[in-house]
Amino acid sequence: MTARAFWKTVHRLTALGTDGYARDRQAARRPKVVVLCGSTRYWEKFQEANLYETAAGRIVLAPGCNLKEPHPLWADPVQADRLKKVLDDLHLRKIDLADEVLVVNPGGYIGDSTRREIGYALSHGKPIRYTHPVDDEDDRG
Repeated sequence: MTARAFWKTVHRLTALGTDGYARDRQAARRPKVVVLCGSTRYWEKFQEANLYETAAGRIVLAPGCNLKEPHPLWADPVQADRLKKVLDDLHLRKIDLADEVLVVNPGGYIGDSTRREIGYALSHGKPIRYTHPVDDEDDRG
């Protein structure tokens, strides 16, 4: 995406808001909170989604650790397993706080953890959006 196209998109989203209403009509309301879900193997796509959602005036909750990248906090396999469980539960709490879920799914990919998060979000009445088309009916929710 060119810089011009990026700023044009930002202007359109911030001027109209996500629902097509003028921003001044929603000024008194709290911005929507969106939580990003998906595989951290697409870390750069998470950053891009975070950028666009923030530019659209939304508060973004996202994974804070990428366990697929080396780091001293999860260098030990036992620590990594323990941390993964903590982070999985923490992400469910982020879903609890969010108004909606945005699934980052390049190429339509949805893994088991993301599928579980989608199921959790749906069971709590959270609307779900996807960054890419989803082929499997089970993944749409």
